Parts: sequence; C-alpha cells; structure tokens
Amino acid sequence: MLFFLSKGYRVVAHDRRGHGRSEQVADGHDIDHYAADAFAVAKALDLKNAVHIGHSTGGGEVARYVARHGEPAGRVAKAVLVAAIPPLMLKTDDNPEGTPMEVFDGFRTALAGNRAQFFRDVPSGPFYGFNREARRP
Repeated sequence: MLFFLSKGYRVVAHDRRGHGRSEQVADGHDIDHYAADAFAVAKALDLKNAVHIGHSTGGGEVARYVARHGEPAGRVAKAVLVAAIPPLMLKTDDNPEGTPMEVFDGFRTALAGNRAQFFRDVPSGPFYGFNREARRP
C-alpha cells in the first residue's frame, strides 16, 4: 500500500469483518459476505474503475467481488490476485483436490478454545509451505 501511495495513487483498505478494528461478529465469515462488504465500501466511497488487489483470503474475496459486483457497477478496472485462495477450498465431489472438512473443523475448535493461540500457531506451521519437501529448516 505504501508503494502505491508513494506513486500518487489513492489507496483504500478495509477491515474485513472480524479482523482489525471491525466489529467481532460471529457470522458472515465467508467469501460471499466478504465480497459484499467490499462492495459496500466501494459503493460508499463511489469508487469507479478501481484496481482491486487481494492476497490469500483477500484474493478469493476479490475474485468473488469481481464476479458478483464488478461489471454491473463499473467499479473494477483490474483485479490482482497474490497467492490467493480459491473461493472454494473445501473438498467436495466437484472439488476433489480441496481441503477435507475435518481440517476446517479443527480450525473452528482451535479458534473457539483459544483464539490468540490459534493466530500464533497458524503461521508457525504447517502453513505457508512449512510442510513442503524443498523447504529449508
């Protein structure tokens, strides 16, 4: 963001629900709600022909935002996905390479048990390529 600001671009970042200074709501933590929330921000600021950039979950959010809200409102010039998750990560019959539901159940259990510890544990592995054969210790 600082790079784009230094080049004279207007930069807008939103706190995703349940993150940062946003209200810590218990529902709506899915890509559809995240995209709708981003659309509400873009609409409130009357952004037009914006470049939407998303990393990780934000990439899935941008993909869904563009698909659902982009063209009709004329608010998207380009989309940039950086190491993005797909909008559907769950293993299903239509997405056999997805992540099994048990993994998400474990995340929910860990979050409910100790939210702060969960956010310490996730980046320490196995995450961010931690379990790849070619990783360096």
